[in-house]
Amino acid sequence: MSENTDHGMRNGAAAGHTVVNSGGTQIVPSEGHTGSTTVNAGGTQIISARQGGDENADKAGDPPKQDEGNKNKGGGPDDSGKGGGGDGKGNGRGRKILIRAIFLLVLVVIAIGGFIYWWSGRNYIDTDDAFTDGRAVTIAPRVSGKVIALEVNDNEPLKKGQVIVQLDPRDYQAAVDKASGTLLQDEGQLDQARIDLEKAAIIYPANLLEAQGNLEAAQANLVNAQQSYHRQHAISVGATTQQQIDAANAGLKQAEGQVKQAQGQVQVAQLVQQNIAVAQSHVKQLEGQVATAQAQLEQAKLNLSYTTVRAPQDGWVTMRNVEAGDYVQTGQAIMDLVVPEVWITANFKETQLTRMRPGQVVTINVDAYPSLHLKGHIGSIQMGSGSRFSAFPAENATGNFVKIVQRVPVKIIIDSGLDPNMPLPLGLSVEPSVNVTKSISNPTNGGTENEALVRP
Repeated sequence: MSENTDHGMRNGAAAGHTVVNSGGTQIVPSEGHTGSTTVNAGGTQIISARQGGDENADKAGDPPKQDEGNKNKGGGPDDSGKGGGGDGKGNGRGRKILIRAIFLLVLVVIAIGGFIYWWSGRNYIDTDDAFTDGRAVTIAPRVSGKVIALEVNDNEPLKKGQVIVQLDPRDYQAAVDKASGTLLQDEGQLDQARIDLEKAAIIYPANLLEAQGNLEAAQANLVNAQQSYHRQHAISVGATTQQQIDAANAGLKQAEGQVKQAQGQVQVAQLVQQNIAVAQSHVKQLEGQVATAQAQLEQAKLNLSYTTVRAPQDGWVTMRNVEAGDYVQTGQAIMDLVVPEVWITANFKETQLTRMRPGQVVTINVDAYPSLHLKGHIGSIQMGSGSRFSAFPAENATGNFVKIVQRVPVKIIIDSGLDPNMPLPLGLSVEPSVNVTKSISNPTNGGTENEALVRP
């Protein structure tokens, strides 16, 4: 009994109770603690003390009230103080264990989720540095002139050969007419030269024969003159006259001169081939002039045709900066034509290229159309980073060096998923995801041409 009483006293004092046992000993609780009043079967009274006390009870001198709820009906030792303190500590310890268990459970869930995310995405490589790409053809007139008609409008679809701009053709029509006249004149001269060549092939050999005949006649006259000369000088002076002698002398000299003249004519007439060659060269010269005139005429006709600017291929008008009445120069850009061919250019980090190969399957999400999901494959990987081909490439051999992860453009070909009601203008942001474990059998490197894509 005393052991239980002492134990209850200790617990009561520890719990902040006032304990009065049967021997009259009173245990006063420390100030600031609260408790309940307990009277056990042995007459021990435990009086609750609260900080500040019950001011009305203290002033009236009333004994403290018994706590009916804390009476020990079993007649045993007082366990109320011990039980109250133990429950408080047990509840606090239980809450800590519960919080730790929840925290550990959250960590386990996060770890499992992270592992599942890594496991499911370990074979996928994605980037948000990607955009739709294609070709834009610059439209520029090949001749200068005033725009008299503008046949297209902004963002309008065009077919190959469709008229875009009409320039004033009058100056170029006049050039065509002039070139035509020059060609006719040169062709007439060429015809005359060809006739002269045919005549030369006949005349020059005939002239040679004529010269040779004249030489033979002159030589015969020379022989006759020589004989007459010798006869006049062989006879006596009385048998002839001085006039006959003089005539014989003059005849000889004349005959000799005619022979020399005929010989000269023969030498000139012998240049038959040379004369024919001159006629042939004249024909060739005129043929060249005719060819030049024909080329000038063709160029004039081309320039006239260039006054009508046509679409070089199918596409859509963009960046139009020309109006009717403008004077445009040769080569001046008046608009761009975006062709139907489209693909994706994705700038992956160099560390992402380890397992990336052409032909691998790619899924593509388009920011502009969240419901549009495209499928494609890697067409090619550029043999150089983007910074290598920039206007001012880095010079890492000079100054301080800071390593920066480079990005390499990768061309992605769209295979399926295009929607005619969702056009893909150039430069739209997309998010491709490459599956490095799947590839197609016959990868291509060309863009996807889909007429219905941007021709609603």
